[in-house]
Amino acid sequence: MVVLNSKLHSFDEDQIGEEHFSENLETPLREDAFLISDEEKVNQIQEKFAEIMNILGLDLKDDSLKGTPKRVAKMFVKEIFSGLSPKNKPDLRVFDNKYKYDKVLVEKNINVQSFCEHHFLPIVGRAHVGYIPDKKVVGLSKLNRIVDYFSRRPQVQERLTRQIHEELKEKLESDSVIVVIDAKHLCVSSRGIQDISSSTQTLYYSGKFNDQKNREEFFKLITLSNKDFV
Repeated sequence: MVVLNSKLHSFDEDQIGEEHFSENLETPLREDAFLISDEEKVNQIQEKFAEIMNILGLDLKDDSLKGTPKRVAKMFVKEIFSGLSPKNKPDLRVFDNKYKYDKVLVEKNINVQSFCEHHFLPIVGRAHVGYIPDKKVVGLSKLNRIVDYFSRRPQVQERLTRQIHEELKEKLESDSVIVVIDAKHLCVSSRGIQDISSSTQTLYYSGKFNDQKNREEFFKLITLSNKDFV
């Protein structure tokens, strides 16, 4: 059995405060992150989470709790943090832009379900993605899949926005990409200030979206409702 290096670096949270910033565009992963299988990760997390529950004083012999460590471990590896593994990255196939479409194309209200990497609490919201095709276009569902892939890992919203943006730029071979995320952070609503009404909005764009006219067209499209087409 390979046990991943779990050495913890101690620090004084009071010294860094609540503003935890990272300059890395890539999700911080160790080089040995994928030396063991998903099954072994589930086994190790199950053991560690059982320890946490035991420290909290919970009775793991209770019928309701005894299966919780394994359920949590499987959820971490197979579901909510599945975006950490490159093998789960969607195949973003692109196609020639045979229609010569050269206007703004938008996929809006894409579901975002992520986890704050500072407190491991959910981030829930919507992403709106737009691009102006050059030579390539992509199937619409692939935009949803890219958002979902990068969301399913411990994240900060600013990095998530950039990762989606950069991936689409590279695959579409177009600089003209724009990404907006509007999300609620449970680390804000369920702890600390406990503000349940606020949300966080992030925006990143490049290429032709540096032109205010194109940005305004994008923002108009993501605010349209069904009644606008009746």
